[in-house]
Amino acid sequence: MASISTADFKNGMCIINNGKMCTIVEFQHVKPGKGGAFVRTKLKDIKTGRVVDYTFNAGTKFDSVRLETKKMQYLYNDGADYNFMDNDTFEQLAIPAETVGAAADWLKENDEATLLYAGDELISLEPQMFVELEVTHTEPGFKGDTATNTTKPATLETGKELQVPTFIEIGDVLQIDTRDGRFIKRV
Repeated sequence: MASISTADFKNGMCIINNGKMCTIVEFQHVKPGKGGAFVRTKLKDIKTGRVVDYTFNAGTKFDSVRLETKKMQYLYNDGADYNFMDNDTFEQLAIPAETVGAAADWLKENDEATLLYAGDELISLEPQMFVELEVTHTEPGFKGDTATNTTKPATLETGKELQVPTFIEIGDVLQIDTRDGRFIKRV
């Protein structure tokens, strides 16, 4: 790991702060009229996703971490692990369900996902930004229920339940934003 100073900060860079890997969301060098310069930062903890404000004295040293992303294809879930394949080498990788976490709600067989590595350690897994999933269960909508933006619960093929407009029926394929789980449109 290389050592860097606050003068080398860039947005998106990964550093180790208090023993935790964090990415720099934003930073600002401040030189007040009186006293020494300092750097205000917003750091995002890679494991928890929490964003916290920190202030460091100018010139403070940190260890930097090299992050690599890898696109892989999701193959199947064998109950305990989610299995992915590297599209370049065709090497298969089993990832425990705890590591996949909430991203499992948006993974459909043969879809691509982005895996984030720090060295050889898998840090996180992100599905595509928009996925197309089929509705497997929902209550029927009633004609004339369009006075307001009414919604109803629907279960998708991955088992995830979300709110959709009343005109959605079983068998419809929906485009979903995986960042916040919102219904975008019917495909």
